Amino acid sequence: MNTSTATRSVTVVLAPVHTFEGEGFPVRRPFPTPDLSFLDPFLMVDQVGPVPLAPGEAKGAPPHPHRGFETIAYVLEGDIEYADSQGHRGVVPPGAVQWLTAGSGIVHSAMPTDAFRASGGRQHNLQIWVNLPARLKGVPPRTQDHGADAIPVVPLADGSRLKVLAGRTHGVTGPFDTHVPVLVTHATLAPEATVRLPAPAGHNAAVYVLSGSARAAGTALGDGHLAVLDDAGDAVDVTGGPRGADVLFLAGEPIGEPVVRSGPFVMNTRDEIAQAYADYVAGRLGSLPAETES
Repeated sequence: MNTSTATRSVTVVLAPVHTFEGEGFPVRRPFPTPDLSFLDPFLMVDQVGPVPLAPGEAKGAPPHPHRGFETIAYVLEGDIEYADSQGHRGVVPPGAVQWLTAGSGIVHSAMPTDAFRASGGRQHNLQIWVNLPARLKGVPPRTQDHGADAIPVVPLADGSRLKVLAGRTHGVTGPFDTHVPVLVTHATLAPEATVRLPAPAGHNAAVYVLSGSARAAGTALGDGHLAVLDDAGDAVDVTGGPRGADVLFLAGEPIGEPVVRSGPFVMNTRDEIAQAYADYVAGRLGSLPAETES
């Protein structure tokens, strides 16, 4: 078979762990887990919801620091109000994405808006962490925000659609400037419909089922399961189950450097982690105004 058109296979299917973050909201986490510490350059995927919340039940992540990597906040339902020590403030509404490059260090918060907390409603969002190579871990922090209307959606003839957050596929390119070559795509698959997604040679790739059921390269995946792909080929076929599926597809060029992580910091050495904590305690990562922290 011509490797330029070869499709990848699944090496392993992993179930998620269930844990809590921030003020105590539950997340479903396909990785990191004891079975998969990271998928270079991706460090983490957390799925919050979908869950209906009564008035007063919505929770978020109060001020906390980051250094050495990037965070992607993708809101499907509900909202996130963010603030950071660089002076950025705003709201990520449904369908929108915030891409935060922590770089040399930042303190930020991600909370439900007062309106959503008061009214309640369905909450559903994704938090994805992308590593930075050593040469870029000290870049100045940066925030990129794009609403739903700026993120390209590709409708397919079978009723499926692809939302391209970053990278390029099916003739469209996501709006975010990325430090590491990645493809981040949210695919909504019609029942038994198949889409072929690019997984360039040398890139790590995985398929995560957000809801429903699917097949990746013919391998069955239940709701919440992650399929890690092998590295032979440059694409993968993903098929919706009997009732369709929503899946997150990730592909990225591996950085190939040591990953040392501790809580909100991801560096290359233990000494760098210690320095990050020292800088945070000393206030060198900045802080949020008191009214924002309350």
